[in-house]
Amino acid sequence: MSTQSTSPSGDAKFNVCRFLRLPQLCSTCVAFSLVADMGTLRGAIGNWSMSFWCVCFAMTFIIALVECSRHPSSFPFFWYNISVTYACYAALICLSASIIYSITYVHFMPYGPNWDRAIAATAFSCIASMLYVIEVAGMRAWYELKEIFFYVHTMRALLKVLETFVAGVIFAFLSNTSLYLHQPALEWCVAVYSICFIPAAVVLLLDLAEWKYMLPGPFSIFQLVLSLLSVLLYISALVLWPLYQFSEELGGQPQRPSDGDCRDELTYDMCAWDQRLAVAVLTAVNLLVYVADLGYWARQVSVGTEDQPRDS
Repeated sequence: MSTQSTSPSGDAKFNVCRFLRLPQLCSTCVAFSLVADMGTLRGAIGNWSMSFWCVCFAMTFIIALVECSRHPSSFPFFWYNISVTYACYAALICLSASIIYSITYVHFMPYGPNWDRAIAATAFSCIASMLYVIEVAGMRAWYELKEIFFYVHTMRALLKVLETFVAGVIFAFLSNTSLYLHQPALEWCVAVYSICFIPAAVVLLLDLAEWKYMLPGPFSIFQLVLSLLSVLLYISALVLWPLYQFSEELGGQPQRPSDGDCRDELTYDMCAWDQRLAVAVLTAVNLLVYVADLGYWARQVSVGTEDQPRDS
């Protein structure tokens, strides 16, 4: 069964463009502009955060142009699934950038003009995150009012968004290849993150585009098997990553060093030990999300049901 092909009204689209798109664009633009104005003092974390704000700004700008150049009735239904899914990711991205930037960089900055810029950038990033959340919540309320099935607001969609987002943050930390290239067990962990990320992203796209009904077998069984494999793989990563990173017998560092980039002062790069710890924590978080996903699909298979569109 496909979702109901009903599009938001022209007034709804106009209100989104007018009251959300412009503030979203302004807040992300101000955030990366303030950090960019700091020059080389912004550090590696500043560059990382700035690139995320730039991506959010560019994607929001493209979506705003498309929405303002065409009448809502001309959009296929899956466009609204995609745009709200992007808003979910953007909210998580801006929130994560605010937290990581403030904890790992702003916290060590001396008081002065650059500190003021960094605090202001963090504040605007938080504002952007709230605006994207308001967009998702507003669209959810509109669709519930019209009694239209909306995939992005289902449990399975939110779990897939979380799985792929957390994996994306893990990949950002793993951009420092020195964390794992020296040990095959750690390379296996990186392979696990990739193996689990790709099918999760594919499933999300299948659902967004309403292509899951083209699969030869029951989608719920496919999802259950996929979730079970992902849980088993993440368990192996959760065991191996901390073991080889923090066990002194296996060449790891059990305690955070106090020299180099790990000094308790402002440095250009993020402490490698902190990156190892962040990956370990995020691995545990994503394992919990996959376990919740496994429980959801086990229940769907046991009762023989699945989230279905509601007829208005």
